Amino acid sequence: MSIGTHSRVPEGDVVVTHEDIDRARDRAKVRAARMTRGLRGRAWLLWLLIGPGILVMLGENDGPSMLSYAGTGAQYGLGFFLPFVVLTFVMALIVQEMTVRLGAATHRGHAELIFERFGPFWGWFSMIDLGIGNFLTLITEFIAVRAGAGFFGIPPWAAILIALAILYSALLSHRYWTWERVTLLAAAFNLIFIPVALLTHPHWSAISHAFTDWKPLPPLDKTTVLFILSNIGATVTPWMLFFQQSATVDKGLTTRDIRFGRLDTFFGAALAAAAAIGVIIATAPLAHHISTANFEAAQFAQALEPSIGHIGAALFALGMIEAGIVASITISTSSAYAFGEVARKPHSLNLPVGEGKSFYAVLCLCAAAAAGIVLIPGLPLVFVVLVVNVIAVLAMPPALVFLYLLVNDKEIMGGVKSPHWANLLAGLVVLLLTAAGILYGISAVAPNALAWLGAH
Repeated sequence: MSIGTHSRVPEGDVVVTHEDIDRARDRAKVRAARMTRGLRGRAWLLWLLIGPGILVMLGENDGPSMLSYAGTGAQYGLGFFLPFVVLTFVMALIVQEMTVRLGAATHRGHAELIFERFGPFWGWFSMIDLGIGNFLTLITEFIAVRAGAGFFGIPPWAAILIALAILYSALLSHRYWTWERVTLLAAAFNLIFIPVALLTHPHWSAISHAFTDWKPLPPLDKTTVLFILSNIGATVTPWMLFFQQSATVDKGLTTRDIRFGRLDTFFGAALAAAAAIGVIIATAPLAHHISTANFEAAQFAQALEPSIGHIGAALFALGMIEAGIVASITISTSSAYAFGEVARKPHSLNLPVGEGKSFYAVLCLCAAAAAGIVLIPGLPLVFVVLVVNVIAVLAMPPALVFLYLLVNDKEIMGGVKSPHWANLLAGLVVLLLTAAGILYGISAVAPNALAWLGAH
């Protein structure tokens, strides 16, 4: 009997699944690359092992994130927020490095580990909390697709159907490796915002000055606080933990691969930060000239058209569409992973549909439901985008507490337990996110106190 043509092969008390076979084939390629000497072998190994880190970072440069960056540039121009966005990506890098180690050491997804180490209540709590947050974020991804497509005169219903078709098409191979490479190719288009920024003929001295002499925080009011939290929520969100850890497991990374996982994540953070900065630079010329309160992707593109031309504006709108589509793929997959882990159902992109019915059902239905909501007439699109990013920030500290406890669990982590420097950095991230949440609470409950803080 050939294992290549059967989904399950009994070997005594052990059952070898289709998922196991596919993953074993991937690991065989990794072993072959390690045995190949020289630069060719190292390059081949890097090519085989990178993926989850780049995907999670470029996936987080999603529709609402890019709209937040566009609004930031148009509202505040060049200054405080350029280095601030870099800081948020450093925070994301610190957090995601922990998920790489956790996935490689345990070969378990994030929700599954919470279920096993802290009990069913916290396992289901984390899954439901993630599911709600992911669903709200999915809505904003389709908002970005709809808004970007509007620049080209594509009707909302057609734009949404095209996005869903691309999302479902990525699943057709039933193979993690193929899904990852196809999604990576799509994610690369996120970098389109860099040439768009160059088309605005930016003031390089002003950009350099923004980084070398970090300007003070703009006047602290409700709008500024909203943009601060929105920019943090554009970079550090709970779904990233669940997605990258599960993708690390699905890819089959081991503790020997952790350094490649770190490099993968660093490279992804650098690319995503460059694209995010590109959006702020591209929209900075609009600062103080327009009101962005109700701007969508198409309107940003139209406002930029006089300065960067039709081609540049079209590239901006295409970038928004790409951001929404790629993120809808990764975020819906994150929800499906978490459900499968907690419900003890098969959960892998290496599964045929017949073996992963619940996994693919959760993935497809979440996306379809979110897409349908976006077509509701009169939905306040920009307000929904900003609020969802704020919710992501508020939900992050509890998620980080679970992550912190898990990466410091000697029993499951062994020799890759978090060192003191990693714990210190993680603690600083938690403090910053908590402070941002408190600041937002003050802005909502006591705006006068916020004004006092801004004055002092």
